[in-house]
Amino acid sequence: MASFANLTDTIGIHIDAKSPALQAAASILLLAGAISIVRPFLSFVRVVLSLFVLPGQSLTKFGPRGSWALITGASDGIGKEFALSLAAKGYNLVLVSRTASKLDSLASDISAKYGPKIATKTFAMDFSQNKDTDYSQLKKLVDGLDISILINNVGLSHSIPVPFVETTQQEMTDIIMINCLATLRTTQLITPGMISRKRGLVLTMASFGGAFPTPLLATYSGSKAFLQQWSTALGSELSPHGVTVQCVQSHLVTTAMSKIRKSSLLVPNPRQFVNAVLGKIGRHGGAQGIAFTSTPYWSHGMMHWFLSTFVGERSDLLVKINRGMHEDIRKRALRKAARDAKKQ
Repeated sequence: MASFANLTDTIGIHIDAKSPALQAAASILLLAGAISIVRPFLSFVRVVLSLFVLPGQSLTKFGPRGSWALITGASDGIGKEFALSLAAKGYNLVLVSRTASKLDSLASDISAKYGPKIATKTFAMDFSQNKDTDYSQLKKLVDGLDISILINNVGLSHSIPVPFVETTQQEMTDIIMINCLATLRTTQLITPGMISRKRGLVLTMASFGGAFPTPLLATYSGSKAFLQQWSTALGSELSPHGVTVQCVQSHLVTTAMSKIRKSSLLVPNPRQFVNAVLGKIGRHGGAQGIAFTSTPYWSHGMMHWFLSTFVGERSDLLVKINRGMHEDIRKRALRKAARDAKKQ
């Protein structure tokens, strides 16, 4: 049998172990291997520093105390906590949500606590209706105000996990109107003033449901994925004008939307979550590599980093796990509904 060297000579190929080209190729392969090993470690160091060590940017970078913050979905949960936290930091508030009585109650609480130091304006509107008259009135309300912070918090999910083919047209429409179009129209109304002042902050609440495709919440998942793509694109557009955009990714929080009442290691209450968001402006957390995006709550950030690094945000395995989890949630919700129906 001919030797390998004889074979290569026969076909006109000569491999020299000392060849500069071969040595360069070997060096490139070694470097690529080293990078593949070191990259997760460096990424882990970055996420730990971002979540536990390094501070975020001060809110005063985006506007002085005494300027205004506009919060959508302000009457409950995360939105209400944003209002209370920003009032404590000295910002006046424009509170926008569907229920006037809840907004009035929140405004009264803030006035009772801070007196004339903090001004509040409220506006009740149903974002699912997408009425031009509502947006015109909102524009009139904010004309002349120095709105330095916009919190796009209003959102809607499915009442329970549901196959897409069984999702009602009304539920689909409401989710898209509230999660997507309301956020776009409100941002388009507010950001020209920020651009003219060359400063401002736009925070938009996204969700792991959009970061990781979520069967049985398909419409909601798609709407939140839209907000991620839009925020990253918008962040690049507004950055030259001094306006900061940050898409905030999160797992579950104890809110009416999540239907979870008890906080845990992975499920903070609204105050814990909002403190993390406002304390980590500009830090990526678990959302490394995604421009203008952060996962600021520590356990959410670690989860986001692990799944993105070792499982894959859109991998078959992750989508299958998500489907199984939400199929189980749907079964339990339907059983509960059946028990409640028997009691009536």
